[in-house]
Amino acid sequence: MSSPATEEPLYMPNATTRRRDDRARDDRAGLTLVEMIVVLAIIALVAVMIVPSVIGRPDEARVTVAKTDLKTISAALRMYRLDNGDYPTTEQGLAALVSKPTAAPVPTNWTGEGYLPDAPMDPWNRPYIYRSPGQAGRFDLLSYGKDGKVGGEGLDADLTDRSR
Repeated sequence: MSSPATEEPLYMPNATTRRRDDRARDDRAGLTLVEMIVVLAIIALVAVMIVPSVIGRPDEARVTVAKTDLKTISAALRMYRLDNGDYPTTEQGLAALVSKPTAAPVPTNWTGEGYLPDAPMDPWNRPYIYRSPGQAGRFDLLSYGKDGKVGGEGLDADLTDRSR
């Protein structure tokens, strides 16, 4: 019986077989030019099918964003009321949700972080309309839609926090 230090290893690659193994491994690594072209063609095909349906609906997306914003602002107004006993006045406006009002009535428990991070603007880059007291409840919150005018139909219709 021989000692383990003097035994021959079962397989010991020499320099030639090591180079051959490395070259074979390198040939398999990565993607070929043909594979890259096929992948790019698939991505282009998918983009051609999807992009036109998305691009054709920016105004509908703006309406959806406005409705979501109105719900978020409405929730912030309710939090303001819970903290301070009433909604901001029409004069204080939605700015009262961003920074503490200094005009009367000054809120007693206004939160230091505010209720919204920025003054809200509708997706058409106009301020939301806020009135307190409102014509249809404790406050009115609305956007005049795409045309920016009272009334309208379709994309030009007025949007409120109560609209669906």
